[in-house]
Amino acid sequence: MKLLSSKTLTDNTTLYELAGYIQSIYLVKQGNQLMLLDGCCRADVDLVTGFITEELDLPTSALTLIVVTHMHPDHAGAAHKLRKITGAKIASANVDGHWYSGLDGKLMHLTDIALANWVGQRKGKAKTNLWYNPKLSPDFKLNDQEALPIFGDWQVLFTQGHTDRDISLYHQPTHKVYVADLMVTVKGRYIPPFPLFYPNRYRTSLERIRTLSPSSIILAHGGEVHPSEGDYEHVLELAPKVPLTHWRSVKIKLKKVLFGR
Repeated sequence: MKLLSSKTLTDNTTLYELAGYIQSIYLVKQGNQLMLLDGCCRADVDLVTGFITEELDLPTSALTLIVVTHMHPDHAGAAHKLRKITGAKIASANVDGHWYSGLDGKLMHLTDIALANWVGQRKGKAKTNLWYNPKLSPDFKLNDQEALPIFGDWQVLFTQGHTDRDISLYHQPTHKVYVADLMVTVKGRYIPPFPLFYPNRYRTSLERIRTLSPSSIILAHGGEVHPSEGDYEHVLELAPKVPLTHWRSVKIKLKKVLFGR
């Protein structure tokens, strides 16, 4: 178990960052109640419950809320299982339908799990079972700018683009915002995420966070950071003008192989 950081947000609120399977796990302690800022990987279940009982000396039932910012394996993979263990409620964006719907959705779900395992192995992690239910059943479906249940200092911000249901979580007292995969860091630079299904929505979302001018930005892949205006511009320059999806990437690679360009 690796605790990366522990920060006091307010008199009764602490934010813990743990090293997850392929992403940072953020656990908020408010009094004796806990919230996960995202649903983690399936492989992170024992890490989360162990930290609660062994390091915080609380029962697993102290976990009362799990937010799922979007449906990828490292953000939704442990949500259902942790709810079953702890009794926590699940909150997500109020968006109709399921992200992984239809035949294409099933194939994309399997591809995303394979990609998560590949990233894990690149990080030196053992290959493990990351399968999870592709259809989320949340207890709360939240609208843009709505406060989280129980943890009312946190506000939901719709920041779509990576998928059609991405949300960020804005802690109003400290002006910190958890943006999940809105940006990722690679070799010390900020870049857009992959895939990116809705490029126009993505640019709007990135501009929304820039205009918010938070005191810091918390990334699922990169920790707590302070992007400059130049960093925002760099990400916008790199952001594709057309959807960058699994299938489109495969077609581009096939063309390069077949036509040598």
